[in-house]
Amino acid sequence: MSSVDLSLGRAARRVVSLDRVFLAIAALALGLIVLLPDQAWRSAVFVGESLLFIVPFLIMSVAVAGAAKASGADTIIGKVASAKPSTIILAAAVFGGLSPFCSCGVIPIIAALLAMGVPLPAVMAFWLASPVTDPAMFVLTAGALGTEFAVVKTLTAVFLGVAGGYATQMVLAAGGFADPLRPGIADRGGCAAKSMAKGSAIVWRFWDDPERRATFSREAFNTGWFLLKWLTLAFILESLMVQYLPGETVSQWLGTDSTWAIPMAVLVGVPAYLNGYAALPLTAGLMDLGMAPGAALGFLTAGGVTSIPAAMAVFALVRWPVFLWYIALALVGSGIAAYAYQLWVLL
Repeated sequence: MSSVDLSLGRAARRVVSLDRVFLAIAALALGLIVLLPDQAWRSAVFVGESLLFIVPFLIMSVAVAGAAKASGADTIIGKVASAKPSTIILAAAVFGGLSPFCSCGVIPIIAALLAMGVPLPAVMAFWLASPVTDPAMFVLTAGALGTEFAVVKTLTAVFLGVAGGYATQMVLAAGGFADPLRPGIADRGGCAAKSMAKGSAIVWRFWDDPERRATFSREAFNTGWFLLKWLTLAFILESLMVQYLPGETVSQWLGTDSTWAIPMAVLVGVPAYLNGYAALPLTAGLMDLGMAPGAALGFLTAGGVTSIPAAMAVFALVRWPVFLWYIALALVGSGIAAYAYQLWVLL
């Protein structure tokens, strides 16, 4: 058998074992086309628009991930981040709360950080804080719900990151999460990239070296494909939620202020939160109907962290225990912040 045949055989096996994510996308698309053709078109438009919206973030993130691997900067980043975990956790939470990246755009950055050896607590801090807010979301939140609410939401994002990072650090110290990444995530750069990074200085002009250029291309392609398939699946599911879980239904679930308003808002935020832009007018309307400010904060923070794109990004990269830990941190942290804000409002 020729080497060409062997290569084609290996490629065919990769496609078949390929990926259950890709097969899930195909199955969903086929099911919609056969059973709900009108919704299939709406979902296709929704997915296309959503992917187009985050293209700048994707290009930037994929380029950074590839450049870090090709230049050898990943080893330095890993060492620096491991040096002072407490400081890195705080810095990651603050940067996550203030960074302009959406919950989708940070996925390749986080994948690269985890592969570089950045400790899970620091990554978790960034992961929890980033989906809650960003500069553009701050402005929109201030316009819809007031400047005070926008500031509190930003502080809550940092609180979630810091608390989640330190809690994860405690679990690690107790021996938990020994192997947090899914198989293949930590070694996607390949053997050449690893050997290149060992003991070598950072080469910022990596494009002058053919081997480093190849590493960049390989890492960028792997990260981009990984990102594209998971985001496509996430946006298909989100399009179905937008259609079959309208804001009126969420309003009925949450109702007005009551004893159970905050825990209900936190729990409902998990399945019902669509995206930050759609959630703001919905939340403003609920507050006009009498929803407590604390409940509104709980809905926006818990929903933001556990939204389909954000949660599926975590699920794509880490094993089940870490994923469930991420969800638990989002729920508990959002509940604490919501009760604290409600108490502050009543004082």
